[in-house]
Amino acid sequence: MRGRDLGRGFLITLAVFCFASVSWGQGADQTERVLFNAKVFTGIPDHPYADAVAIRGDTIVAVGSLAEVSAIDPSATRVDLQGKFLLPGLIDSHAHPIEGGIALISADVANEMPSMDALVGFAADAKKSGKGMRGDVLYISGMPLVYWSKTDELNTRFSSGAYADVPVFLSGMDGHTGWANRTLLGRAGITKDFLSHLSPAERAYYGISPTGDSNGFAVDAGLDKIEAVIPPATKERYLEGGRAAIHYLHSLGITAWLDAAADPSILSAYRSLSQRGELTVHVAAFPVINPRNDPAKELEAVQKIRQEYANLPNLTLPGIKVFADGVMEYPSHTASMTKPYRNTGKSGDLLFDPARFAELAIAADKQGLIVHVHALGDRAVKEALNGIEAARKANGNSALPHTLTHVQVADPEDFPRFRQLGVIAALQLLWATAEPDTIELLKPYLDPELYRWQYPARSLLDAGAIISGASDWPVSSPNVFEAIYQAETRKGPEGVLDAAQSMPREAMLYAYTRNSARALNQQDKIGSLAPGMQADLVLVDRDLLTVTPEELKDTKVLWTMVGGVTVYRAQP
Repeated sequence: MRGRDLGRGFLITLAVFCFASVSWGQGADQTERVLFNAKVFTGIPDHPYADAVAIRGDTIVAVGSLAEVSAIDPSATRVDLQGKFLLPGLIDSHAHPIEGGIALISADVANEMPSMDALVGFAADAKKSGKGMRGDVLYISGMPLVYWSKTDELNTRFSSGAYADVPVFLSGMDGHTGWANRTLLGRAGITKDFLSHLSPAERAYYGISPTGDSNGFAVDAGLDKIEAVIPPATKERYLEGGRAAIHYLHSLGITAWLDAAADPSILSAYRSLSQRGELTVHVAAFPVINPRNDPAKELEAVQKIRQEYANLPNLTLPGIKVFADGVMEYPSHTASMTKPYRNTGKSGDLLFDPARFAELAIAADKQGLIVHVHALGDRAVKEALNGIEAARKANGNSALPHTLTHVQVADPEDFPRFRQLGVIAALQLLWATAEPDTIELLKPYLDPELYRWQYPARSLLDAGAIISGASDWPVSSPNVFEAIYQAETRKGPEGVLDAAQSMPREAMLYAYTRNSARALNQQDKIGSLAPGMQADLVLVDRDLLTVTPEELKDTKVLWTMVGGVTVYRAQP
């Protein structure tokens, strides 16, 4: 995974490989351009660095020294990059960009809310401007998880007075938790009587006060019940959110992503953008399926969706998304662990039967579908790997890039299994920080032997795992450079979160280029700079390999190119 510099005069002289043209790429300059005077990271381990890149139309035709690249066509237009750093288009291997785009144009606090008074002021502004309204529901997203321990104060502020008759919903930054005021709870039918008739396992998805009423908190299945009565975003809103996401992510150098929960509304937005020539990004969309249902019926439905969305420029549906568990932080505790949470004695929920999941993995793999699994707890990781192992044994090595994402805690005995099974670890290492979410909301509740393996990135890398870079945006920022900084330093407001798990910077560059392209199953087209690859390029303002971590965090994208077309350029 980590390449060595074998000489900066490297050159590949393969024939030009022509890709199917797409509407947004037809405007690419068909003359040859030589981009030179840059430090070039190629994303190819055997020859990771070069000095110049030549492109013709939407395709890279040469990579190497200026003399070697220029020899391909001496009449090519030369573009002096003034010593900046050039690398392949960045790829996010697990995100929810349409939702992120909607958050950009809605009332989202982006995990930043310093006080309850500030929240009250933000809510009032969101209500007055209409930015936070979903029908008659005041909807605020991106809430810090620490607010879920303040349900009494939330009820005091948002279930009476100006909000006595206004439904209010606060959505957690993790996408798994939220809080509803009494008006919205009533609309959702979450009453004392309703809660009293639930089984203990079902009640675990709701926050319950000493009187037996809901305190407003909900997680996973409980959240689903609340969201079912909130008006969804309109089709126009999805389209607007898609445009906002594309523009924003291009400004961060992102040229491709894996959408990890592509429901019908999201797929419809992608189709509209593609048909309008506005999908200037490679999207691999993964529908979510229920692993508890009949695998044959679930996969039949997915194949119908794939047929419906076939042959759309820049949109593929290469696999399925499966939830193995929930989230780990207090008070949720729905991530599946091998040892119980210390405050409840429960081990979280495994969201599939292992035998049924193995059946699903075997069938999906046989049909050529990637299995992309949300797995945070160590038991979820283990059982997901077991299912993929069953597929490898049943079908042989299909070489499909089955993936586990998040991997917040894992058993060390499972680290080498990622390499052995060819399973990618799509990690959100911006989360590997010493802060309340990883300390106060976790350490008192997890078995110490489990807690010590939180976000075990370096251990996975050393065991030979392929690590791809991911954000889970809008759960957290999609800024790749901030994520690389965090992966390297693991610093936070409360210190350092296990410095032994620090990631080498070059490994993180591969994570967001070559390895993420592999997770999308598009490594033959994007993710590295070589002749025949698509001309997806990003120019940044500093040498990513030599600047300090603090300087790295502030990296600025100067321009982003997709298929030879500049889709973003920073303002001078």
